[in-house]
Amino acid sequence: MQVIILGSGSPLPDPNRAGPSTLVRTKAGDLLFDCGRGVLMRAAAAASGAGAFRAVFLTHLHSDHITDLNDIFTMRWAMSLQPNPLRVIGPIGTAALLDATEAMLEPDIGYRIAHHDDLTWRPTTLVDEVEHGVVFEENGVTVTAGPTDHSPVRPTVGYRVEEGDKSVVISGDTVPCTGLDELCNHADMLVQTTIRRDFIEQLGIPRLLDILDYHSSITDAAGTASRNYVGTLVLTHLVPAPAQGTEHEWIEQAAAVFDGKVILATDLLTLDVSG
Repeated sequence: MQVIILGSGSPLPDPNRAGPSTLVRTKAGDLLFDCGRGVLMRAAAAASGAGAFRAVFLTHLHSDHITDLNDIFTMRWAMSLQPNPLRVIGPIGTAALLDATEAMLEPDIGYRIAHHDDLTWRPTTLVDEVEHGVVFEENGVTVTAGPTDHSPVRPTVGYRVEEGDKSVVISGDTVPCTGLDELCNHADMLVQTTIRRDFIEQLGIPRLLDILDYHSSITDAAGTASRNYVGTLVLTHLVPAPAQGTEHEWIEQAAAVFDGKVILATDLLTLDVSG
């Protein structure tokens, strides 16, 4: 099992970091977790794409995590040679999101059907709204969802992917909580969205200060990894993006709390999950 960070960025546009998105490469196929801006460009660099995703998992419906869902929706349909429904798994509200996405793209759908004689079907999706428990089982790969806490954004979920004795957790945006702890128990890897609390407090910008109460700080993420005996902690969705030469500061803050391996994500970082 492999983890590929397609996008390590945040809502703040960055020339070097695409929006939040993680690809987990498994025996069941490529599983995509969230789909921020630029996801298909990064997926192409990882030899994947809309047609290859076995399923798309959404942690929550904040715009930066679903920005390019419309691109996946369109390319999955327009580049397939036969009907190829897109499977989407996410929290309550996901079905309405897909309905709205299709409605937004209605003019484009009409244009393409009118222009391509061999495109005789509409795009379709298979949507599962989930809260807790096993949500995907295929070819020896299991994905389990668990509730997280990104209040006032509700509901939100994290996911644990297991293949044989290997396991990786995708946290999504959350503060430390019981649901995340349950997912992380003895996981080989935790991919955790993270903010640099000390830097944001120094900036003192109200709109940025507001994010402190519903994201995990570096020490929060490290604490979650430590108390749940996680093997490797991957810090991603970095707010603000580290200035060149300061990357070690993030790792040092985490290492003060967590004695496992700490990795600061970059786009297209590829990691083997060791069981």
